[in-house]
Amino acid sequence: MDCLFCKIIDHSIKSNIIYEDETLLAFDDIRPQAPQHKLIIPKRHIETINELTEDDANLVGQMVLTAKQIAKDLGIDQDGFRLVFNCNRHGGQEVYHIHLHLLGGRQMHWPPG
Repeated sequence: MDCLFCKIIDHSIKSNIIYEDETLLAFDDIRPQAPQHKLIIPKRHIETINELTEDDANLVGQMVLTAKQIAKDLGIDQDGFRLVFNCNRHGGQEVYHIHLHLLGGRQMHWPPG
């Protein structure tokens, strides 16, 4: 498989990994859009949100709870942060392996663009 995130998961591409367990991996975004910009990904390859099934509800929930804990660890939980999933080209998805963006450390604006 030629998936960038799968290569980060198997450590064939180096990344600043900040969290790892048997199901998830979190690391710094290489093009940060905020002072804190982390990506939380499942270790199982799922291309887009459209491929999720009801069986993946716990996985998505775990991604959100992990993002919440990372925000707390980074000290941005009280000021606030943003969580974003992008889906397909019009949604802004560039890497086709689902990932949750955690952005914080500055005031977020709406609409995001």
